[in-house]
Amino acid sequence: MRAVLSKVKSASVRVDGETVGQIGTGYLILLGVTHEDTDAQCRKLADKLCSLRVFDDENDKINLSLDDVGGELLVVSQFTLYGSCRKGRRPEFLNAARPEVAVPLYERFVALCREKGYRVETGVFGAHMEVESVNDGPFTLVVDTADLK
Repeated sequence: MRAVLSKVKSASVRVDGETVGQIGTGYLILLGVTHEDTDAQCRKLADKLCSLRVFDDENDKINLSLDDVGGELLVVSQFTLYGSCRKGRRPEFLNAARPEVAVPLYERFVALCREKGYRVETGVFGAHMEVESVNDGPFTLVVDTADLK
């Protein structure tokens, strides 16, 4: 699994002009799933992202966690995170999992974050979405389960 995590002051997602998810302070997480992903990767990624200390403390040091700031999550599926631009000028997406694999893992990731007690909003899997965010910092990380220990 691959996630692009942005620390935000607020974020929202719209489908067909209607807001389907909206948060205040927290994370906007764009989430991609590949063919080899399993529940174990899903759990590892949820554990890692929800425990990161990336918010500023009173001394402007990135030392506070999502728990410390009462943060929320907006999780948006994004198969293009597994796109490749190695050949030609049109990206190919062969490494992105098909919906029958990706949807259950995306939903599992969301459920794991909710089980940790966080308010989690989502986009609509497979829909054309408009995502807005007010990035804080900006502070953005790319986290891939292939790189986690």
